[in-house]
Amino acid sequence: NGEDSRGQGMSSKDTGGPAFPTVEYVDGIGETYSDGMTLRDYFAAKAMLMAFGDAGTDIDVNKMAEYCYEMADAMMEARK
Repeated sequence: NGEDSRGQGMSSKDTGGPAFPTVEYVDGIGETYSDGMTLRDYFAAKAMLMAFGDAGTDIDVNKMAEYCYEMADAMMEARK
């Protein structure tokens, strides 16, 4: 998925690593691993709920997406 174990993706943004990683076990042995979404994506999704609730009906979805990831980046920074 383009990330290393520290949550660093193709860009220089710290994604926080996987938000909901899973391991599928077959006969008691971990066979496959899925990172799921990143913590940064999870924070952006949470910000989107708040932003859409306040946005009304005239929404520029591109600006909304940028805003949500800016909010997610601020939350990532606050965790440090």
